[in-house]
Formats: sequence, structure tokens, C-alpha cells
Amino acid sequence: MSDDRTLRLRRVIKAPVAEVFDAWIDPNLLVQWWGPENFTIPSHEIDAREGGAWTTTMLSPEGTRHTVSGVYKVIDRPNKLVFTWQWTQDDGSEGHETEVTVTFAPAAEGTRLDFVQAVFENSEQAKNHAFGWESSFVCLDRLFA
Repeated sequence: MSDDRTLRLRRVIKAPVAEVFDAWIDPNLLVQWWGPENFTIPSHEIDAREGGAWTTTMLSPEGTRHTVSGVYKVIDRPNKLVFTWQWTQDDGSEGHETEVTVTFAPAAEGTRLDFVQAVFENSEQAKNHAFGWESSFVCLDRLFA
């Protein structure tokens, strides 16, 4: 696995571990932070169980829709979440699939979130996702502010 095609991020969220974990699988919480800053979630389907499918459509401030979906592989509340990630292309086909692993651990200021997404088709995709996730984590911080 090429390291430049793997995205690794770490963030401390000022909230208890179980609450941060739930923000990733509870649809009522997820729609409040999911997606880059100033994006909204006009539609979503979340079957938060191992083997369950999820789909979200993010709406950019310019009105462009971005739909992504996947399947939950591991839901180990409140420690670990693993799911697949696949963009829906403009023609309706599915794009390249990656796998997201998020681990949650107690930290002095709340919860240490370790995020890994792999394997991207190229390093440019990993960089683009880094920007999107970092912006999303700003929104996650705001959820608990």
C-alpha cells in the first residue's frame, strides 16, 4: 500500500468518547456536521449496523450535489468504526472504493479521533479528501462547542 495514497488524520474533540462516536452513526447528529464547512445534507440513509448500508448527499454552497455511500464493516461502540466510502459519479456509476477506519480514545481534553482512509487511486485524491475531512472536523468541533 502506497503511503501517499493513504490519508491519516488525528484530532481531539472536546466531548466524551461515546458522544463523539455517536455523532458518526446517529443520523440526527451526523447531518449537523458531516461534510465540509458550509455544505448541507439534504438527504441521507443510514443503517448503522455491521453490514448496513449508508448514503449521504452533500450540497455545496454553489448548489452542487455530491453523493457518497458505503457499508459499515465494524461498529464497535465507542472504540472503532470501519466503513467503505464510494462516490457516485455524474453518470450514476460508482467510483473507486476506499475504506475508512476511525478509532476513538479518551484524551485529556475529550476524545482523540484517529482517522485513516485508504487506498486512494492516487495521491491527489488523498490530498483532496484531507481538505474535505479537515473541514468536516471543524464542523464536528462546532457540534460539541
